[in-house]
Amino acid sequence: MNELANTAAHRLELVGREKLTVSGVEDVERFDEGAIVMSTTVGTLVVSGTELHIGKLSLDGGELHVDGQIDSIAYDDSGRDRGGFLSRIFG
Repeated sequence: MNELANTAAHRLELVGREKLTVSGVEDVERFDEGAIVMSTTVGTLVVSGTELHIGKLSLDGGELHVDGQIDSIAYDDSGRDRGGFLSRIFG
């Protein structure tokens, strides 16, 4: 049940295509001006674009601010072996 509580803390807010705020961030795996890859409470999130910059990062609060031209936002769980929904709850 703890995982369900964590997923509620994840949120995305995109203003235009220039400002993104992500909550529920656990770790930033890699970043450059073309992509930011982060672990969130609901999976791996990949933000792609141009001239991307991390404006604010608070891992204690789990919040990340991104500025730049944002072209795509996608979840990539291909590297995670988490099982099905029921196995995550009861496993």
